Amino acid sequence: MQPATQASTSNLQQRIKALVPMIEARAEQVEAQRKPDDDVIAALADTGLFRAFVPAAFGGDEIDTDTFINLGLLVSRACTSTGWVSTFYMEHNWMLAHFPRSTQRDVFGGRGYLLAPATISPGGHAVACDGGYRISGQWSWGTGIMHADYAILNAVVEGEEDGPRLFLLPRAQVQVLDTWYAAGMAGTGSNDIRAEDVFVPSDYTCPLKDMAIGRGAGLPDKGAARYRHPMMPLLCIAAAIPALGAAQRALALFRARLEGRKLYGMSGKQVDRPSAQILFGDAHARVRAAELTLRDVGRRLSDWGERADICPMEDRAEMRLSAALAVRECRDTVRRLMDASGASAHLSAHPMQRIARDINTLSCHTVFDADIGAENYGRLLLGLKPASPV
Repeated sequence: MQPATQASTSNLQQRIKALVPMIEARAEQVEAQRKPDDDVIAALADTGLFRAFVPAAFGGDEIDTDTFINLGLLVSRACTSTGWVSTFYMEHNWMLAHFPRSTQRDVFGGRGYLLAPATISPGGHAVACDGGYRISGQWSWGTGIMHADYAILNAVVEGEEDGPRLFLLPRAQVQVLDTWYAAGMAGTGSNDIRAEDVFVPSDYTCPLKDMAIGRGAGLPDKGAARYRHPMMPLLCIAAAIPALGAAQRALALFRARLEGRKLYGMSGKQVDRPSAQILFGDAHARVRAAELTLRDVGRRLSDWGERADICPMEDRAEMRLSAALAVRECRDTVRRLMDASGASAHLSAHPMQRIARDINTLSCHTVFDADIGAENYGRLLLGLKPASPV
């Protein structure tokens, strides 16, 4: 089988566009129930969205990063939380393509894609045993667990010196803890996950160090370019897409507000004020610059997939920092738009306040800590070892 064509990805985009009104209409409900909407996730699955990063050998689309951004933005502009869960569901299928081929056949051979959270912090420990490992622990930030069929969990194996290992467990073998009470991104349902002495076969594991550089054991013999690049920058893109979508939606809401809002004690509408015109023009340019930055990271990442050599840490650190700075620009722009939107934009029925809270929370994800990102990049430029994983 071949990767998706431009025509097929265009058709996929059209199917998702048709769902945007539904996603927008249920965004408030999603936040209130603290998890994605069942009907929305089922409808997105029906479009084929979650097969986007599945290898072509298993019926997937093997999309490029520009297409990833295009698809993710369609959902994220309608609902930041739903966009967040969707982009991570897509990216976690990319991760599964690094697991052994036999495991991919088991999982992709079912409904054709995986719905799973994936932890990047080793919240558990594992012990090697006959035929596999026994894993226990508790993991936070379980984005995607509410509609999952599997969970990808990161744990340190006793006695192994190669670093943490990723474990693929059926959803039925883990416990979901009701911990997700958040000021923003409440609709992601990113509850804690617990496992107690669960057996995981060896084939259902993957060393994190192999996936981190795009060299997992299960990569296809041919056409592996979509998977042979490093993991962390792709994770950064997955997490940044909802921030960009939120900022783009905030711009649209602010423009509509400008054209109808009258300022107290002044004649005319806010749209007639030079200060509002300056703010809108500046904000539009900043969000556009953030998008160009994110797309540039994606294209450079794709370029590394075409090469035989491994992407060096310096490049990985720079791509992570660039994504973090793009998210910071989106967050700061939304804050400025919110400041100029008046008190009524803070009412719970107005989507602007939810976007502002969502992007504030989203921007605190560990991969968007710009100080850590800049420290890592600076150390590598100076010939020093990074302070944290890249």
